[in-house]
Amino acid sequence: MKSDLKNYLITDPKYYSNNPELFKKNLKRVLKNNQVDMACFRDKSSENFEELAELFIKICKEFNIKKILLNQNYELAKDLGATGVHLTSKQYKEIKKAKDLDLYVIISCHSFVDIEKAQEAYANAVTLSPIFDTPNKGEAKGTNILKQAINLYEDIDIIALGGITTQEHIKKVKKAKPYGFASIRYFI
Repeated sequence: MKSDLKNYLITDPKYYSNNPELFKKNLKRVLKNNQVDMACFRDKSSENFEELAELFIKICKEFNIKKILLNQNYELAKDLGATGVHLTSKQYKEIKKAKDLDLYVIISCHSFVDIEKAQEAYANAVTLSPIFDTPNKGEAKGTNILKQAINLYEDIDIIALGGITTQEHIKKVKKAKPYGFASIRYFI
């Protein structure tokens, strides 16, 4: 199994703003202060999604982020030059379409059945969530379920997500040996 845990940053307008100047300033600060291997622009509320997504991709490229993803919109991800897309748990039918555009595809999973569906559709990776308690995301799965998933589904990269906000959380997640961990709040 992989030894180095990938750090996957996910944005949220609550912490980054949807004002382009503030967004740029906040994102640059976060990227300067953290090791980030992968980053996803996730914004479900702002009217200027495309403008912010473009800015996000440009800044991530300046910081040499290896995998730059947009949430949900694989066509826009391709058009703007992102390396991939992070699909929601309702977008399994979109995996093939995104893969056909030569995008790296992550899909959100909440169960072993979800992971199987993602694997059958040849997603590159999945997030399994929530690992720890996080607001409005259902019951935490914990690191034992994470470890079981990693052992059962060794042909797909599994990224821990949900409630990972401290170094202590990361230490616990690391013991399960996932491909990486994803978080919004940890990187703030």
